[in-house]
Amino acid sequence: MSANRNILIAAEDVDDAKVVRELLCKEFEQVFISTDSDRSVADFEQYSPAVLVLAFPTLARAQSYYLGLYRLSAQAHAHPHRTLILCTKAELQEVYSLCKKGHFSSYVLFWPLGYDSTRLGMEVHHALRQVALNEAETPTTSEFAAQARRIAGLEALLEMSLSQGREHIASSQQVAEQAGDDIRLALDGFASRFSTQGQRLLREAEGVVDLSVLDLLQTEFARLQTEQVDVHLRTASSAIQPVSDWEEQFRQKLVPEMESVRGLQQLAETRKPLVLVVDDDAFQHKLVARLLKDAGVELMFALSSQEAMAAMRARRPELIFMDIGLPDLSGIETTRRIKAIESFASIPVVMITGHSKKEVVVECLKAGARDFVVKPLDKAVLLKKLSTLLHME
Repeated sequence: MSANRNILIAAEDVDDAKVVRELLCKEFEQVFISTDSDRSVADFEQYSPAVLVLAFPTLARAQSYYLGLYRLSAQAHAHPHRTLILCTKAELQEVYSLCKKGHFSSYVLFWPLGYDSTRLGMEVHHALRQVALNEAETPTTSEFAAQARRIAGLEALLEMSLSQGREHIASSQQVAEQAGDDIRLALDGFASRFSTQGQRLLREAEGVVDLSVLDLLQTEFARLQTEQVDVHLRTASSAIQPVSDWEEQFRQKLVPEMESVRGLQQLAETRKPLVLVVDDDAFQHKLVARLLKDAGVELMFALSSQEAMAAMRARRPELIFMDIGLPDLSGIETTRRIKAIESFASIPVVMITGHSKKEVVVECLKAGARDFVVKPLDKAVLLKKLSTLLHME
């Protein structure tokens, strides 16, 4: 399926939207505009843009549009897209700060028109690439590490198999050597019956025997042993030798491959699972960071539902700690929206709550939450959740 390359320009002024569209149409084919506030949600859901360009005259109006879109649209939160905001020089620092926090994907210093019009096209190119990369299915760090551990176990399995093979080869060689000895002993015993003493015994037991025939039989048996039996035994032994040689060659060829596997395992162990903490209290962020300082995970934080969704579109976490009380949408509704997104549905969500009322627990479970932690947060409890839900070893 081809990557989504739709671009939607949201603006209040039709002329502003047309100017931006004209610039983008020089490089991009699927560029649409949305200027009717009553149709903002319908336009977004109709065009499903990979890149949303906010071409509003002020930051406040751009924020109002995007927040309304986020609250009212059933698809805006779930649809993978990047948001570019066109700003003035006067609001540059504030826009930069918001982009840094993840409220918007990026910005372009655009107003007054022509300040750096080529920058817009470049940012759209970057945004389209990022959306395409995010849509590609990639394993999580935990999945990657688990597979690396399983591959690393292959070395022990191969070593055990090779060891068993060596034992079988050695056993076969011993059997062949013993068979040779037994055959030689049997032939020696049989031939000894035709020795001088044997002839006398035969003569006594069976009467007169032609000695020339006995001499011939003894000679033929000796020749049989050297020219036939020993040859066959050497052939049997030599047939086993290539197996032994193969085992040694295989071992030598396996050495660099297993070095690569060990390198992969070490690389996997250096990759830390990404955990998203969503809480509107910055102090809680610091507290969680301190409690999980040595837990072997990477943390990212969001102060609101909107920030959380933006952060997840940028980097997919492997576990989410979600506070129930958030300033824009509740943690329960945010969890419900996360679970409605196919690429995020499997991420376990642990609710952070100050109480454990039955109705709240039920609502959280219905929304898709996997577990709970109660404030004040306890280090041992948090570590237990990480170990269980991330399958950390």
